[in-house]
Amino acid sequence: MVATDVAKATLAVAVANAKALGVDNIWFRRGDWDQALGRDRFDLIASNPPYIAEGDPHLDRGDLRHEPARALSSGVDGLDAIRTIVGAAPRHLVPGGWLLLEHGLEQGAAVRALLAQAGMVEVRTAPDLEQRDRVTLGRMPL
Repeated sequence: MVATDVAKATLAVAVANAKALGVDNIWFRRGDWDQALGRDRFDLIASNPPYIAEGDPHLDRGDLRHEPARALSSGVDGLDAIRTIVGAAPRHLVPGGWLLLEHGLEQGAAVRALLAQAGMVEVRTAPDLEQRDRVTLGRMPL
């Protein structure tokens, strides 16, 4: 398993958590989106990217106020990071490999459209426990 993040401090926390849990089969890499993956290809890529629109009033409320903006918001519609990941996915997924993306409650249709435009098949959105659109996935054709 490979885990990536652009922030050194975030990776340090992830490394410490893995060590505390006795997990030793994760390779941690620092880099921005697919930059950290090099030429590697995977059967599955799962991402929880930032997906809140810049300027969304929720960013100034509750616990979100204490999170780095880069970890939460991504462009005017919140989809910039997702566009980057979807665009790079064909270079990093084996034929038949899956891409899973967490996204905002009202972004399922837009994310499905992005995956379909990238040539992915079996594109669908899965609900969370409260039956809200939360994760969209697609598979690279064989």
